[in-house]
Amino acid sequence: MAVTHLYLQNNRRFNALITVICLALLIFCLIERQVRRALATRATAADGLYADRPAIPTGKLILDALAGIRLIPGSGQSPPTIPQPTDLQLRLLDLLDIDPRDLR
Repeated sequence: MAVTHLYLQNNRRFNALITVICLALLIFCLIERQVRRALATRATAADGLYADRPAIPTGKLILDALAGIRLIPGSGQSPPTIPQPTDLQLRLLDLLDIDPRDLR
């Protein structure tokens, strides 16, 4: 509530800020949940997430690993592409059921 006087002019904007924060946390948790469930059903591991040691994937570790991904947007008939993703990034995209070759 202390933020309201500095950055937000009215309660409506404050409520909007809280809604955006809640949606971001929901997406964060859903990413973590999807990767953990996929790892539980598959025989693969998410090695390389935490200083080359096995770790339980957290949302922060997942998003940190995916932070270096570049996306080249498609134009016309050419689809968007991800140039040179790392092995860990490809493994995480697979666990999230995202096909890096079909980004449309």
